[in-house]
Amino acid sequence: MISTILLQAGGGMGVQQLIMFGLIAVVFYFFMIRPQVKKQKDQKKYTEELKKGDRVITTAGIHGRIYEVAETTFVVEVENGARIRFDKSAISLDASKALNTPATVK
Repeated sequence: MISTILLQAGGGMGVQQLIMFGLIAVVFYFFMIRPQVKKQKDQKKYTEELKKGDRVITTAGIHGRIYEVAETTFVVEVENGARIRFDKSAISLDASKALNTPATVK
């Protein structure tokens, strides 16, 4: 019955358009949504595994060493013993990984 209605509505063109929109949605999911969700999971796992003494870089670009870990925050120790409290979401990446990555100079 549905196929009869679709055939009458567009002479078969409606089915092709539905298939095309479905394929576009699948491609959009695999190239846009899925990688972003994976990146968010990896970032969450990284912040949950941080411990005292780990070197980090914040999203503001501040380099330091984790001095204290609380439930939702970190205290990061920077130069000369100064300590700054950051929310866990402000921790961007592991400083040792960032320092070991070769910079591309052009």
